[in-house]
Amino acid sequence: MAFSNPYQSYQKQAVTTSAPEDLTLMLYQGMVKFIRLSKMALQNNTIEESHRYNLRAQDILSELMVTLKPGNIISESLLPLYDFMKYRLIEANLNKNLEMLEEVEGFALELSETWSTAMKLYKTKN
Repeated sequence: MAFSNPYQSYQKQAVTTSAPEDLTLMLYQGMVKFIRLSKMALQNNTIEESHRYNLRAQDILSELMVTLKPGNIISESLLPLYDFMKYRLIEANLNKNLEMLEEVEGFALELSETWSTAMKLYKTKN
């Protein structure tokens, strides 16, 4: 008999019941987390682990890209940024380049903080 992990159950429930704007914030935060884990693994010379975390960050970017609404001015601005970030993650993964990971981490952090601030402003106005 297998026991379920309470944390995983909580996470699944949080994702399935969250508003779209909350899910976007979770994706940004997850991307930051996986980039940081990839950096740490690279610094510790655990290349396979760094690769795995880098791929998770790339997957998050792919998800963010497919959720963009065509014809929306913000979406049209974000798509090239997401594309660039994903390209840099791929390059960082291929070249084991810490500086590229740090560059993408900076963008991801800024996106996360900006999204969080925008959500707070929206909630206080409505």
